[in-house]
Amino acid sequence: MRRELHGQGAARGSALGRARVRMPHVLEIVEERVEDAEAELARLHEAIRIVRLEMQALRERLQGALAHEAGEFLDLHALLLDDPELLQGLDALIREERYSADYALRLQRERIAGVFADMDDDYLRSRIDDIDQVIGRIHAALHRDPTGVGGVAGEILVTDNVAPAELAQLQGQGVMAVVTTGGSPLSHSAILARSLHLPLVVGAAMALQKVNDGDVLVVDGATGTVVLEPDAADLRAHRARLRDQARERRQLRRLRRVPSRTLDGVDIRLWANAESREDVAEAHALGAAGVGLYRTEFLFLENRELPDEERQFRAYRDLVLGMTGRTVTIRTLDLGADKADRSGLVLDNEPNPAMGVRGVRLSLRRPGLFETQLRAIARASGYGPVRLLLPMVSGREEVLEARARLERVRRELRDAGQPVADEIPVGAMIEVPAAALALPGFIGELDFLSVGTNDLVQYLLAADRNNDALGELYSPLHPAVLRLLAMVARTARERGKPVAVCGEIAGDAAFVPLLLALGMEELSMHPGTLLEVRRAVRGCDLGRLRARLPGLLRARDRAGIEAWMHKVLPNDDKEAIMAR
Repeated sequence: MRRELHGQGAARGSALGRARVRMPHVLEIVEERVEDAEAELARLHEAIRIVRLEMQALRERLQGALAHEAGEFLDLHALLLDDPELLQGLDALIREERYSADYALRLQRERIAGVFADMDDDYLRSRIDDIDQVIGRIHAALHRDPTGVGGVAGEILVTDNVAPAELAQLQGQGVMAVVTTGGSPLSHSAILARSLHLPLVVGAAMALQKVNDGDVLVVDGATGTVVLEPDAADLRAHRARLRDQARERRQLRRLRRVPSRTLDGVDIRLWANAESREDVAEAHALGAAGVGLYRTEFLFLENRELPDEERQFRAYRDLVLGMTGRTVTIRTLDLGADKADRSGLVLDNEPNPAMGVRGVRLSLRRPGLFETQLRAIARASGYGPVRLLLPMVSGREEVLEARARLERVRRELRDAGQPVADEIPVGAMIEVPAAALALPGFIGELDFLSVGTNDLVQYLLAADRNNDALGELYSPLHPAVLRLLAMVARTARERGKPVAVCGEIAGDAAFVPLLLALGMEELSMHPGTLLEVRRAVRGCDLGRLRARLPGLLRARDRAGIEAWMHKVLPNDDKEAIMAR
């Protein structure tokens, strides 16, 4: 019987397939004891070995922005697999209590969850999701049929949540789409699903109760609609969406060489976010103005040893050469205790790592490390135009100290006969609300600005974007967010400083009219979304949008902002933005 479920569209696309239902990771396993404890231990250790190998293989296959985002989670899960507290506790439960491996996993999960639940910090409490992911992987490996099981090709995964690290693996196995009961359209998983062009619907609250293995589903990742046992009209609508998507891809390919110019003749600069040669090549081919954000963290996350100056220099030089004269913006190390770190660089046991020693704070605390990176970047500037971007800036003092160190490094390199650019513009990431509010007092020390909306929204609203319970609160469509963005844009314009938006909303075509209205004329995004954004820019009348800005800033809530957007959005984008 036909039934309709509704969630939030998180990654566009239409999919038709059979449901593969995966229940939550929390293990509901009855107490069971074994006769041969050593054999059970061997079985457990083999399952852990299999999980390690699977995660390592997936990590090696990831490239570009996907490696950055999903790699963080894979690295964290790898660290958890080696956690003595987890492993020794499991061994003790099996060897001393003679519990089965499955029941030992359940007991150990409950023990660790109890410890996390007693913590005062919301961020650390939320890490139990990672424990569940790791234990779920081990449990699955314990029960894997060695003769092989039916694949998931052509199926639609229905589950409570999906980890970012799983998405590439699922797509590689042929999964057509994912439907979750939790999650947020702005979570890491949603960002990755959009990069992979894997349809994703989140927040479909009743999916696990209503959907059974083998049910036929039609998933619309734009509107968040999931249809069980679709009828003829649903199938016709699905085929129509597929035709529209194919036509859209053909139209987008024609935009590779056209200018990013509004209807009233204003050029909008579209930059690319990058961290790999593949990203750079794609950005170049699509006509990006340059690289607006080059992440350097991957150099520090790949190995246990810190990258030396020469290794960093080669990576940055190749980036500059790859853009053939277009400007590249290199962000200094944005690493902190909220990210898995193999090098031992970050501080352990920070009470609130998301607001701890990270970004420029970490760099200034480690001057030797910072100056090594600055030397590598300065040397790369001899091969083409380079800008330096400082992450997690809070105020003027950090900018002044970083600039002083850069100037000293440049002077030393010139004295040593090294080719270095006459000027290396210095910019700041505006992602801490204090920096946005204090900007008039230190913008004179900067050459450009880059607004990191992912963190800015998170810190301004005190809402973790990966916390499902806060999914409705974490949204850029909040009056405080828009007013702060408008203030930053106005301050930059008055002082003649270029400002770009490099957070996730910059790569979402549905947000383009809003960002242009707020005064943003530079956007930086994953190369995979650049053509969609260019098309959106070319459909906007900037003068008309700016004239409507007062009405946008008068909006008192999300509903008012959505009503404003509904009036200015092209019809094709209205459903997508209202699902955000």
